[in-house]
Amino acid sequence: MATQTDSEAALRIASGRKAFVEPLRLGERLKEIRLSNRWTLEDVSQRTGLARSTLSKIENDQISPTFSAVQKLIGGLGIDLPQLLTPPKPQSRTLGRRDLTRVGEGKQHPTPTYEHELLSWQLAQKRMIPFKTIVRARDFNEFSEWVRHDGEEFLMVLDGDIWLYTEFYEPLHLAQGDSIYFDSDMGHALISVSETDAVVLSVCTRGENA
Repeated sequence: MATQTDSEAALRIASGRKAFVEPLRLGERLKEIRLSNRWTLEDVSQRTGLARSTLSKIENDQISPTFSAVQKLIGGLGIDLPQLLTPPKPQSRTLGRRDLTRVGEGKQHPTPTYEHELLSWQLAQKRMIPFKTIVRARDFNEFSEWVRHDGEEFLMVLDGDIWLYTEFYEPLHLAQGDSIYFDSDMGHALISVSETDAVVLSVCTRGENA
């Protein structure tokens, strides 16, 4: 059972008093708890009954949680109020992590148009997602819809030639060694135009809600 001090703290959060909420960085703390458990916003939504959009706004300090929302967070996440109010841990500049992927040891993820090989796939909670792709598609009409995902993407052609189709620009020819950086929530698609299927290296950032 919560103590009077805990209840008062929760009510002060619900009142939205900046002098109390901002130093606690409650949204950042909630995101830290979520990521440490490898939960998506949808996972937390199912656990707490709070809408995904509400959770996103709390994490981004766009709204302060109500007393009812605080209770749902505590109950759904299996934590107590002091845990939720604990300031986020400062992130270390150097974590010392590494994840080696030998040739051919990436995680295969084939699709009708691409054959992806996910690289450094065993490293969890990384900020970038690298992968090598064999571009099987030979015609833009092979795509039923645009490819799009949150974040940004860097792409380099390792072998062959491609056409890069994007939602807001004319198609662009890229040859071996060419590279491009673009917003990946913009619709895009690749097709091979060389004699053999082209191979590209892509590095994507994670979206805000990932």
